[in-house]
Amino acid sequence: MGHITLPRRMFLWCMASIYLFAFVSLYVQIPGLYGNDGLLPARWQLRYSGKPLWEQFLSSPTLLWMAPRLGLDTHTAMELLCLIGAALSLAAVLVDALRDSIVFLCLWVLYMSLYQVSLLYQMDSLLLETGFLCILVAPLTLIRGSRGVREHDGVTFWLARWLLFRLMFASGVVKLTSRCPTWWGLTALTYHYETQCIPTPLAWFAQQLPVWWQKLSVVGTFVIEIAVPFLFFSPLRRLRLGAFYLQVLLQVLIILSGNYNFFNLLTLALCLSLLDDQHVHFCLSHTGTSFLSLLQSESRLWSWLCYLVELAVWSLIVFGMIVCFDLQVDVGKKSVSSRTVFTSHQFNQFLKRVTIPSIWMGVLSLTWEIITSMFRCACIQGFLRRFWGSMQWTIFAAAAAAMFTISLVPFTYVEYDSNASLWPGVRRAYEVVDRYQLVNSYGLFRRMTGVGGRPEVVIEGSNDRVTWTEIEFMYKPGNLSAPPAVVTPHQPRLDWQMWFAALGSYTQAPWFTSLMYRLLQGKRDVIELIQSDVTQYPFHQEPPTYLRAHRYKYWFTEPKRWWRRVYVEEFYPTVQLGDSFLDSMLLQYGLKDKSAPRRLSNATVPRAVRWVRSQVRGVPAPLLIWSLFACSASLCLLRVLQNNKKPRESEKALVEEKPTMTASDHAKSAADGSSDITGQPDEPQEEEEEEEGSEDNEGQVEKDTVGDEEEEEEEEDAEEDERERDDDSLRKRK
Repeated sequence: MGHITLPRRMFLWCMASIYLFAFVSLYVQIPGLYGNDGLLPARWQLRYSGKPLWEQFLSSPTLLWMAPRLGLDTHTAMELLCLIGAALSLAAVLVDALRDSIVFLCLWVLYMSLYQVSLLYQMDSLLLETGFLCILVAPLTLIRGSRGVREHDGVTFWLARWLLFRLMFASGVVKLTSRCPTWWGLTALTYHYETQCIPTPLAWFAQQLPVWWQKLSVVGTFVIEIAVPFLFFSPLRRLRLGAFYLQVLLQVLIILSGNYNFFNLLTLALCLSLLDDQHVHFCLSHTGTSFLSLLQSESRLWSWLCYLVELAVWSLIVFGMIVCFDLQVDVGKKSVSSRTVFTSHQFNQFLKRVTIPSIWMGVLSLTWEIITSMFRCACIQGFLRRFWGSMQWTIFAAAAAAMFTISLVPFTYVEYDSNASLWPGVRRAYEVVDRYQLVNSYGLFRRMTGVGGRPEVVIEGSNDRVTWTEIEFMYKPGNLSAPPAVVTPHQPRLDWQMWFAALGSYTQAPWFTSLMYRLLQGKRDVIELIQSDVTQYPFHQEPPTYLRAHRYKYWFTEPKRWWRRVYVEEFYPTVQLGDSFLDSMLLQYGLKDKSAPRRLSNATVPRAVRWVRSQVRGVPAPLLIWSLFACSASLCLLRVLQNNKKPRESEKALVEEKPTMTASDHAKSAADGSSDITGQPDEPQEEEEEEEGSEDNEGQVEKDTVGDEEEEEEEEDAEEDERERDDDSLRKRK
């Protein structure tokens, strides 16, 4: 693989941006979710038992244990950690030198601390694992003072490619190992667009596509997620680039049709590990190596051999797709029919044959990166620099090998026999680091829910138990006339939890009882999770006396109305404050706080945290996130344009300083043989003219061979003759 300096820098910039999204998104929701009057107060999850601080860190690795020692309550400490993380990630987005290993370590520790007391999702696990890789990939700018290329960069950046392979391969495999009939019948996407957590308006249009196209899209998803990831480790760069664009296509389509916060953005950032400097230069400035120059630089036989191999690989993938899914073109109906030909048993046998070889493929690829980086270290000039480079190579190569080894445990979860054959020492090492989320198992859309209609819980409030008013959420479907929202990269965790709650009963979602209790109390922090503008909340002036919840099934309909629904059943009975049923549920789940309300601290830090909260209160989270990102990205873009403008201005200044060649200069240049018939210097001479600025200013263009005494005498004679001719011409004119 070629140089990866630019893809690595792009990856780190993207990770700093994603950290910004994650911290700001969580910060907005902390009071309503984990505050003292929130759904699940964080102080309930961190019981200060008086144990030594080190033991508390081992039981739950979070900086929140230090809150009492700093005079802060858990709620204020969470907001403070979020603010520090958001400020640090914003600085890393703006300042190139702050995309440093130490900065990414701080960001990882901050998010890990918040992760321990949060509602958990796969995107949080993926962010922590990718964030830890950033610690290895990023340079030590703050210590070394340089962002130069390091010989081991290819080794550490390879871990991002391995993570991308595990993520995509597992996401494709679990769809079939779950034996979900919609995935096996290729009909999953006919339900997906309207039943996903929070669809976008474009999901409605995707839902209207013909069934044969939806089934063909499922086939394409299987190919991109199961077959194409093996090309990530291809020695032929064009195969890797093809795999890159297919992954980007899939992620962009998911972003357009669904709100999955920063999850797909993380996947796109990981896809940058498939690129090299040459392709990035070509895409950004169109100054990369052209196709013809590649053919000229490489031997004709080798280039054609590579093209034949690439053609064979893509042909094999297409042929396998046609055979495995029985693709047939129906010209009359203008459609493509498809069906799954293989059985579940055959697919399990395929997994047994592929899982272990894929591990060895990763071993060979990592070994190659380690060996090539070792040779680069050996080529460093100077004993001390070579010794320091070798020390770094040893440390980071060992770290990469260790990360790869422990990742085999979650990776082989997709196939039981392969997982059972792992060395017990690898399992023990994984168990030691499991709590830190260094490596994780993934599996997206394992089973398709809502086949008979999208289940949705609707909460209703009343003051007289006769007239009931629906409580509409900002993002999840509810109002039949409201179009689906666009919230990426914000993650509205309560709306997501409402989607999960609708799939079961309220007994499987203890937090739902706490939600009903807080709404009956009229807690503003919880109300802002439902409507950031509390005036849009139907009971903002006075809390409802009664609350209840019903389950409906939703389907997409015409755009003017967007949704239609059918009543299914009661989800939560009618309750009020002091209701025996509500009190029993609160006691059963330990959700009733018996402690007295705590006084607000007047210390400097808590007051500063409360002031920041007052400035952003009522601002919609997506607007806040995109405002911060747009400003920071604009500043970065202006700085890049300014840096690109400086070399152009310097070149323009040099051209203006250079005097125009006279007729005598052309004649002399022609005599010297240093110019062509147009008066322009040859290409080799241009490089010498740039290096010899003083001679350029005098308009002198000489060859490399000039320097002999005879040539100098001839030049002097030619100059004297030229002067005499000029003098004669002047006399005649007078």
